[in-house]
Amino acid sequence: MNLSQNPFAAGMMLLVDKPVGWTSFDVVNKIRRLTHAKTGHSGTLDPLATGLLICCTGKKTRELASLQGLPKTYSGILRLGATTPSDDLETEPDQHRPFEYLHETDIIEMAQSFIGIQQQIPPMYAAIKKQGVPLYRQARQGLPVEREPRPIQIMRFDITRIEMPFVHFEVTCSSGTYIRALARDMGEKLGCGAYLYALRRLAIGPYHVQQAHTIQEWERLIRQQLPSTS
Repeated sequence: MNLSQNPFAAGMMLLVDKPVGWTSFDVVNKIRRLTHAKTGHSGTLDPLATGLLICCTGKKTRELASLQGLPKTYSGILRLGATTPSDDLETEPDQHRPFEYLHETDIIEMAQSFIGIQQQIPPMYAAIKKQGVPLYRQARQGLPVEREPRPIQIMRFDITRIEMPFVHFEVTCSSGTYIRALARDMGEKLGCGAYLYALRRLAIGPYHVQQAHTIQEWERLIRQQLPSTS
């Protein structure tokens, strides 16, 4: 293939609707193989999460740093009355607490109390590194995980539906916010514990998941532009 005729090597932005079970690296690796071009993404999505992942190829990868700083919007479900070591479904619940005493107004008001700038402690099972080692590796080995609070901002935290013990929500937040940690902290403040049951990224700045294509759709579209791709 003549790389000078490869539009992906020249630079393109691909909006991907990441499926559940795929890591962000899985998506990048797939696109890199299909396009024969340097590829990166603008912000990690956990394997259990779905939704918008912005990938850039070729010279467009220079824009990744600015894209990473854009605010994010998510929809999700948190489960009250239990906690997990990972703050989501990656690990089994290790504690159960009563939640029946809560009223819907308690939950709605608590969500609003998170709006603003604050310090958030990342989950134990996080990809961020300490002394060159991702936190999740230490956590999976049963080693103590020391985490330092990081500044974040919650711009919007709307409760959209409550079907106890499940609470559906939408949140807009700054880059670097862990929604798993937000679920954990809300459960702690409510006194019953909580973990993230489901998550979908709806938007990154002005880019929306409705504009995105699935992996299968991108594979077809890329092959149409690069018919010699194997």
